[in-house]
Order: sequence, then structure tokens, then C-alpha cells
Amino acid sequence: MRESIKDKVAIIGTGCTKFAERWDADVEDLIKEAVDEALEDAGVEIKDIQAGWVGTGRGSQQVPMGPPGAHIASAALQTQYIPFTRVDNLCCGGQEAVRGAALGIASRCYDLVLAIGVEKLKDTGYGGLGEAYPGKWEPIYGALGTPPGRYALAATAYFSKYGFSQEEGKRMLAEISVKSHYYGKRNPKAHLKREITVEEAVNAPMICWPLGLYDCCGVTDGASAAVLVPSSEAKAYRDDYVNIKAFSIATGPGFLKEDERYDFTYWRETQEGAKAAYEEAGIKDPRKELSLVELHDCFSIAELIATESMFLCEPGKYREEFTEKRAYYHDGEMPVNVSGGLKSFGHPIGASGAREIEECVRQLQGRVKEPSRQIANFELGLAHNQGGHPGRFVSGIAILGRP
Repeated sequence: MRESIKDKVAIIGTGCTKFAERWDADVEDLIKEAVDEALEDAGVEIKDIQAGWVGTGRGSQQVPMGPPGAHIASAALQTQYIPFTRVDNLCCGGQEAVRGAALGIASRCYDLVLAIGVEKLKDTGYGGLGEAYPGKWEPIYGALGTPPGRYALAATAYFSKYGFSQEEGKRMLAEISVKSHYYGKRNPKAHLKREITVEEAVNAPMICWPLGLYDCCGVTDGASAAVLVPSSEAKAYRDDYVNIKAFSIATGPGFLKEDERYDFTYWRETQEGAKAAYEEAGIKDPRKELSLVELHDCFSIAELIATESMFLCEPGKYREEFTEKRAYYHDGEMPVNVSGGLKSFGHPIGASGAREIEECVRQLQGRVKEPSRQIANFELGLAHNQGGHPGRFVSGIAILGRP
């Protein structure tokens, strides 16, 4: 019978770099910056760490497949002959690093471990990620599989299914982006730190209709890290440690995007991952029980569909239940991405999942320094990632809370 990880693993320290175009730092610098902050936060030294996990797509993308993340981390941190494991699960890499570290603790193989998410995405150039490889069944259709293109299909499908005009749909997405930039402006480590208006978002240069410039996350460098221990030993390090309540990873069958019957307006992988995580954490009504959701908003439409796919509102009701009521602001009924999200904080592929977890931990500890972002009476936080494109996803969910 499968055992639950609930309340067996604690996070005692977190660290995060400034997310930006980090021309001042290479990938080793980013790792050390995040890890040094996490170690200081936990009150431990690198020599105390028994094992580490590194989530990264390519680490530094200056060479075709990048140097192994484990080698980068051990070189940057000068660790002495301890195991470092690289994990890569598309945009879920940072969260997978934390999950691997948590399983290492839960199995009682280790007592003090490190999880790192990192990406030097600007090394790809100004375009960021390139096109996806051609589809299995139809190369012509698959060949133009850019991330904006796939999420644009999701946006137009959503508008059509739920009866939004082009103007209504664009404004709905713009209001999400306005919220993201509002919080990015107030987060000292965020990449995009300028507030915008709905009109600016609606009239911005078009990337792939209906997604304009302000609907898309930036090409960003960054790293985040966490120190984990058994929950039974966490009080020896700090009183305000945070417990992991659940982890889930759901991988879809793949290549559904080639199926003309595929419905882009909900994401089955996110739904199934949410169900598994809620069950493990004992959550019956996520909208009422969760204090914050940090979700994978690589595009504005992704925030909308992920919110509905995690059962936080009824399908097709996002604008009515979230936008019009401002429910997703920090003082609303269901705060979403009050860090600025991937959209404004930035999305270094392998780092985002660990960074979302870091935000939930700091919120739980009441240590967010900006009053305009700190959520009152915080009890449970959820971090969500998804990798791939609509129709070919892997989705990860972590739920964190007080002991």
C-alpha cells in the first residue's frame, strides 16, 4: 500500500536569486547565490548537506544539451563527494528537484538535503525557447509548435466554447496580465517590474493572436533553492518550518495536440494531478481551504485555464468568479500568483517550480516584506507547474502548510 508523504518532510530554508537578464552571472553564480541564501536561512552549512537534486532543462544553454546540472551544482558549491542528481521534466524541473529531495528524506536515506532549480535561459538568445519538434503524425502541423502558438490555440478555443467575443476575450486576458504586473512591481526579485493598464495590454504588439506582448512571460535567468529535513527533526533548526502536505506528478498520453477532437479549454493532466494532491493533503474544497495558489502562468490564458482545471472555479466562469470580483488579488477570496507569477516574476524553465515553492514557504512564515503581497491568515499554499504544450503536458503540484 502506498504511503503518504504528508507531514513527513519539512522545508527549513529557502533562497532565490533576482530573476532577470542576468548578464552579470553564469549558471554557477546563480546556483551559489540561491543556495547561499537557503543555507543561511536554514542555519546550516554546505558541509552539512548529505545529498542534492538539481532541476534544469539544460543548465546553461550555451552548448547543445548543456553541461550536466549535477556537475554544475557540485562545482559551484564545492561539495565533497556527495550524491547530486539532475532531474529534468520540462517546466516542472524545479519542482521535481524538491520532490526528489523530499522523497530522499521520506525514505530516511538522508537527514539534510538540498533542492535546486536553475536555468540560464538568456543563453538561448533573445528568442528564448525555439519551436517544438515536429508532431509524430503530421510534421507540417507540428513544425510550428511554438509555445505562444499552442497557448493561442487554447485562448481562441476558450473564447469560442464559452461565447466570448474577440474584444471580451482580449480584455479578460489583459486583466490577468495587469494583476501579474501589479505584483511584479512590488516584488524586489521579479524580472518585469512595471505596472501596466488594460489598454496597454490590449493594444500591445501581437505575438500570436490573441496573445500580445503582455500576455507572455519573459526570457529570464534565475535559480531557487530549498533545504529539507525530516519533519520530526525540523524544530531543531527553526520553529516556523513548513511541512510538505502533498506532491503529485501527472503525465498525459502525449501527442493529443494532433487530434482534431482535442479540447484545449481544460487540461486533464492538471485536473488529475490536482485530484491526487488534494486527496493526499486531505483537501475537500480547495477554493475555501487554500490560502494561495502559485500556478504556471507562462501565458495569461494559462492562468485562467489552470485555475479552472484545479477546480478553483466552474468551467467558463473565470471572469465572473475571479476577474470581476478581484478574487485573485492578495486580499481576495482566492489569491493567485501574488509573486507576479511566471508572467512578471519571470520563467527560467528549471527554476520556476522551486521558486513557486519558495514563495509559498515565505508566505506561510509571514516573511513577505511587502504588505501589498503578504496574505493574512495563511494556512495552505499550492505550487503548480506544467511542462510541454496543451495536448502534451506533464503537470506537477505541491501543497505546503503549517505542521
